[in-house]
Amino acid sequence: MVIITLQRDKCIGCNYCAELAPEKFRMSKKDGKSVLLKSIEKRGFHTLKDPDHSVLDECERAAKACPVNIISVKET
Repeated sequence: MVIITLQRDKCIGCNYCAELAPEKFRMSKKDGKSVLLKSIEKRGFHTLKDPDHSVLDECERAAKACPVNIISVKET
């Protein structure tokens, strides 16, 4: 299981996550911030649990590229 978390409120809209992991991230046309697709929001944290381990590398690259460090990726 891959667990991806996004703190959307702190997003600055740099677009790195959407470029590096387009299957999981999109940029909102409304406010220009990142959206973690198919995630569940709880207290400002958007979380996605994905059983597909093939997304791990691209999501880790997106997390490392994020200039405000608001993306976390864990593997269980």
